Amino acid sequence: MQQQHHNRRFHVSIAGNIGVGKSTLVQILAEEFGWQPYYELVSDHPYLDDYYGDRERWGFHSQIWFLTQRFEQHLEIADTPSSILEDRSMYEDYEIFVKGLLEEGILSQRDFRTYRRLYTTLVQRIQPPSLVVYLQASVPTLQRRIASRARPSEMNIPPAYLARLNQRYDEWMRRFDRCAVLTIPTDELDYVNSLEARRSTVDVIARTLGLRGPTQERLLS
Repeated sequence: MQQQHHNRRFHVSIAGNIGVGKSTLVQILAEEFGWQPYYELVSDHPYLDDYYGDRERWGFHSQIWFLTQRFEQHLEIADTPSSILEDRSMYEDYEIFVKGLLEEGILSQRDFRTYRRLYTTLVQRIQPPSLVVYLQASVPTLQRRIASRARPSEMNIPPAYLARLNQRYDEWMRRFDRCAVLTIPTDELDYVNSLEARRSTVDVIARTLGLRGPTQERLLS
């Protein structure tokens, strides 16, 4: 795919629930725009299996690892001269998962205060994205997509947990003001298997950023 020409450097973060299709969209956009992708390093997470087995015991450890990895990634992004696409941001970890663990009583007040102090210090040292693309999906859709990718650590995620995450995402996106937000419902949007869905998704994001939309000669394959 040809890179779209512009004078501005973009940083687009893809947000959304577990299994909604963030990594896939990052890959699609990276191919279409010729931008640098940054993916969430779930496979390297040393606490993730333990966390899903015992969230109360491993919740703090898991989130500190995510925070460290995300901040390191932001530092690398800041040194990357090209436009970039990011699978989840540091804001998302705190606003959705850490606050959610506190609300559920899984994270203690002491651990939450420790995390918040570190998060607040680190987030002051990063630049917000140009745009957050928020992918929405219902719980049944999320369950189907999670099952199709068959990650062992995700196979036993309760639907009630996904529903709570959906609620937190909606609440967070309503008050998020660090940058522009583009919300895309995906229950009926299969950009994995449908060329038309891919084309329309890329087009709406390109138009939101002020870029030239895809043409017939540059369709995703």
